[in-house]
Amino acid sequence: MKLTRRVMLSATATTLVAGALSVASPAQAAPTPLAMDAAVTLADSLGADRSAGTYVDSSGATVVTVTDAATAKAVQARGGKARLVARSAADLNALQASVDKGIVGTAISVDTVANQVVVEADTTVTGAKLALLESAVAASKGAARLERMSGKLTRTISGGDAIYTGGSRCSLGFNVRSGSTYYFLTAGHCTNAGTTWTNGSQTLGTRAGTSFPGNDYGIVRYTNTSITISGAVGSQDIASARNAQVGERVNRRGSTTGTRSGSVLGLNATVRYPQGTVTGMIRTNVCAQPGDSGGPLYTGSVALGLTSGGSGNCTSGGTTYFQPVVEALNAYGVQVF
Repeated sequence: MKLTRRVMLSATATTLVAGALSVASPAQAAPTPLAMDAAVTLADSLGADRSAGTYVDSSGATVVTVTDAATAKAVQARGGKARLVARSAADLNALQASVDKGIVGTAISVDTVANQVVVEADTTVTGAKLALLESAVAASKGAARLERMSGKLTRTISGGDAIYTGGSRCSLGFNVRSGSTYYFLTAGHCTNAGTTWTNGSQTLGTRAGTSFPGNDYGIVRYTNTSITISGAVGSQDIASARNAQVGERVNRRGSTTGTRSGSVLGLNATVRYPQGTVTGMIRTNVCAQPGDSGGPLYTGSVALGLTSGGSGNCTSGGTTYFQPVVEALNAYGVQVF
C-alpha cells in the first residue's frame, strides 16, 4: 500500500489530543462502569465452564451468560441479569481453535450475544480454502457461523490527530503517563515503521516500545517539552480504561475519517493479516480507512482500544478490529489521565 502524508495539525498547534476536533455522542447511553465491572467480575468468578461471558443488551444493562438454571438463580440473587446459553466460554474457546485453519484473510472471534464463534473470510479466501472453512463451520452444528467480508483484510496503516514517521502516517491513540513522564499509545504496526515521530511540523518524541504481530500496540515517549499534552480525545475527557463488552456503543476517532460510531460485535478475535496474525482483538462494525490506524476506541470517558485494521471503508461500511488498550497500558506500566 502506498502511504500518503496528510497534515491534520497546523504548524502552530501546541496542544496534542487523542482523536479529531469534535466527538459525536453515543447513540444510546452506556451502562455505568461500576455496574459493568461488577457484572464482569461476577461472570469471571463463575469460571469458564459455567459462563460464556457478558454483553450489553439494548436497555444498556450488562447480561451475565450462564449454562444452567442454578447458576442463573445465583446471579439473580446477587442482583445480576442472567441469560441461559448452550455453550460455555470453555466450549467456545475450544471451538474457536478448531475452526481456525490458519488462513490469511480470516478472522475468528466470539459473539457473546449469539453464543457463537464467528468465522470471517475476506475476498481473497476462495476455492479449497473457503471449502475448508465451510466444512469446519458445518461440523459445528450451529455453534459457529461463516461471514464473508466485503473487501480484503488489511492493516489500516498511515489516525486522533495525525502523527508521522518518515513517509508513514498514523493516528495518536491515547496520551498516557507514568508518574511525570508522558507518552502516547498507537498501533504497533505503526511504531514498527519508525523511531522518531512528528505532528507534521514538530518532533513529538521517540519510540519506546512496539509489538506487532501477535499484538498491535506501540508507545512513543514525548521529548518535546513545548507541547501541551491533553488526556482527552478531541473534546471528550478520558478518565479511565477497561475492556470492551459485546453490544455496547462505541466511538472511534482517526485522522482520515474523523469520529465514527458503532457497536462491539465480538471479542477475543484472531485476525490473520497478510503481514502477520494478531490475537485477543475487539471486533466492531465501526468503519475505518487507511490513516486511521492507532486512533482511539472509546465510550464516553472510558478508553477501550487502538485501531488496528479490517475490511471495507466509511462509504460502504465494514468491519474494524481494535487492540484492547488495557493490555497495552499493562505492558508499558502507564495510565490514561
